[in-house]
Amino acid sequence: MDNLFDRHWQYIPAEAVNHPYQSFAMDDLLQEMVTADGIPKIRAWVHDPYIILGLHDARLPNLNDGLKFLEDSGYDYILRNSGGLGVVLDDGVLNISLILPKSAAPQIDDGYDLMLAMVRSAFPHAPVEAYEIVHSYCPGSYDLSIGGRKFAGISQRRIRQGIAVQIYLCVTGSGSLRAEIMRDFYHYSKSDDITRFKYPEVHPEDMASLNELLGENYRVEDVLRRMIDVIEASGGTLEDLPGLSEEQQERYDGFLKRMKQRNEKIRMEKDNELFSGL
Repeated sequence: MDNLFDRHWQYIPAEAVNHPYQSFAMDDLLQEMVTADGIPKIRAWVHDPYIILGLHDARLPNLNDGLKFLEDSGYDYILRNSGGLGVVLDDGVLNISLILPKSAAPQIDDGYDLMLAMVRSAFPHAPVEAYEIVHSYCPGSYDLSIGGRKFAGISQRRIRQGIAVQIYLCVTGSGSLRAEIMRDFYHYSKSDDITRFKYPEVHPEDMASLNELLGENYRVEDVLRRMIDVIEASGGTLEDLPGLSEEQQERYDGFLKRMKQRNEKIRMEKDNELFSGL
């Protein structure tokens, strides 16, 4: 895998999207764009407060009970367009997407390793490890942890000849309180039913924010700046993504409509109010 950080990148700031649907639709569009132009792209996103559910979560036997718990706890929710399990988003959680041409990271682990390298370069003195934290929410082999406590997770989606490598990184607040939300969500959604898929047994003490682990007071903006600095320190350059063409806008609208359709069963009237024009 090439070192991509020394290349020219296009940047999409967090304020470019307002709703999680738009984030996932944008990443799908950007994968089509990088397929055509070969220019890697980096996008930041923050959504507050949301639970982003994975496709496995949609199959929970008592899902409606879990969704009611989330609403009663002050969280909105959506079902994303990829596998995996639920994660917590709020104003202390930074999400970053690296959109790459598949030729630059042909193997699945290449994309994960690039994001891991970016985090380690942004925090060179932090002993960041990558392995599954079994009792975290959304556990995976590229969970990022310090001292056995998870603060970030990496996922990946591939469309055509593009790749979206996505990280959710808990910067501020309490990682264990976020984990309690997901622990209780699975308690209500699964209850004592036997399921074919093994849902995580979340131990809140196994999760923390970056600030808790490092004893710092970083803001989300500070961590984003450090991640961008990795590109610039490597000799790379960034420019804002140009405005979308008419064709690109139509493709984006189509991806957004698919997100709405995917969520019809669990959101119903919520989306009629938010996206009445779709």
